Amino acid sequence: MTNSTIVQKIQSDFIQEGRPDVKTGMEVEIYQKIKEGSKERIQRFKGVVIKTAGKSALEKTITVRRKVGAFAVEKIFAIHSPTIEKIEVLRSFKVRRKSIKYIRNLTGKAARLKEIRK
Repeated sequence: MTNSTIVQKIQSDFIQEGRPDVKTGMEVEIYQKIKEGSKERIQRFKGVVIKTAGKSALEKTITVRRKVGAFAVEKIFAIHSPTIEKIEVLRSFKVRRKSIKYIRNLTGKAARLKEIRK
């Protein structure tokens, strides 16, 4: 056995089943479990994926950007984290890059993305 097959075998126990293949330019809604003391609740975060990272399946992370009034909020999520209950893909947009961080500097009509209809 090589080192990479040993690592894949160990990581396979921690990979969550039923997670969609999330790519840059998708509008997603992420349901995350939040613990506050003894209570537990689910928080939704809806936004556009502006970056994907990670080589192996367990290391995959996405950066989601959401506009809240005049401000923008960005969060980084590990796709196979046990705190994430589910990920819903709402829409897909046409992008040609792995990272669309340039959208941070755009405002108004320039910040629009073209939707891919299925």
